[in-house]
Formats: sequence, structure tokens, C-alpha cells
Amino acid sequence: MKLYADRMPTAVRQLVTDILVVLWVYLWIRVALWVHDVVEKLAVPGQKLETAGGGIADNLADAGGKVGRVPLVGDQLVKPFNGAADAARSIAEAGHQQQELVDKLALILPLMAIAVPLALVLFLWLPLRLRWIRRASTALAVRDEPAGRDLLALRALASRPLGELAKLGPDIAQSWRAGDAAAVDALAELELKRLGLRKASRKLSKK
Repeated sequence: MKLYADRMPTAVRQLVTDILVVLWVYLWIRVALWVHDVVEKLAVPGQKLETAGGGIADNLADAGGKVGRVPLVGDQLVKPFNGAADAARSIAEAGHQQQELVDKLALILPLMAIAVPLALVLFLWLPLRLRWIRRASTALAVRDEPAGRDLLALRALASRPLGELAKLGPDIAQSWRAGDAAAVDALAELELKRLGLRKASRKLSKK
């Protein structure tokens, strides 16, 4: 598997791009973690509200229990305490619900923050990178074989701009069809250069 080109400009560009992509992903992971931490801090008031409400409800319920033991009027006196305890429990439940909402936001918002950057990497950069690796690996496997050079030449004829082909000579296509070794090597070299690969060994090129 060929990961980087042989020719320096292409190889440097690929290496720099790969490093930038890694830094890009790392940066957005850090952003997502930061968003998570910031959102989680919003749960602190809810925690305090739940703790305070629960504590007040317990104290009121305990006080109501004691007041309820007062002879004759105990049942009447306990009602306000029970009502206040229920209200305090409602406050504690509201604090608990707020924490649950914050927990959901702490999961959703970081995912939203990182989704688009990762999508750009997965659906734009990665397919192009894998396509180059596949093509370069194939070209590397066939470049030292006569039949492989012929395939590379055919690829160059089919894909390279007319201006580049014309620089090889106005009859380059005819020379290739005639099996001219120099024309085949020139076209193969053009395709290898496009991929950033070195040309075939000189010994085989003379065959």
C-alpha cells in the first residue's frame, strides 16, 4: 500500500494535509469536550435546587409528624406542614428534571458541534485520500512491467489534458497505437508524475 508520493512536492502536500486534518479533528474534539463541560455546569443550580428542596421537604415532613401528635388539634396543624413539604418536593423534582435536561443537552450539543467537521473529513478528504492510495498502489505494482506501462500510458491518454499530451508530440496517440516504446514510456511517465510517483526503472524502460 502506497501512503505517500515519491516526488517531494506531492509528498509534502500530502503530509501537510494529513497533519492539518488530524489537527482539525483534534481541535473539534476539544471544542466538543469544552461544550460538554460548559453545559454540565448548568446542572449545578438544578442539583442545589433538588438538594435544598429535598432537605426542606424532609424537615417539614418530620415537623408535621411531630405536630400531628399534639392531642385534639394535631390533625389540623399538620396540614400546612404537609402542604409545604409537597411544595418543597415539587421544587426538588423541578431541580431533578432540570438536571436531566442539561444531561441531554450535554450529549446533543457536543455531537452537533463535531458532526459537521467530521462529516467534512469522512465524506470529502477521506474518499480522495483513499482513492489516491488505491491508484498509486496499483500504479506502483504495474509500473515496472511492460503491460503495466502500457496501461499507465492508456490512462494518461484518456485522462490528461490535451495540452500535456501535445507536449509529447502531435503524433503521440499514433505512436502509442503503433507500440512505440518511447511513446509508451513518455505517457506512462506522465501518469506516474500526476500521481507523484517515480518512473519505472531505467533497465525495464529500455526493453
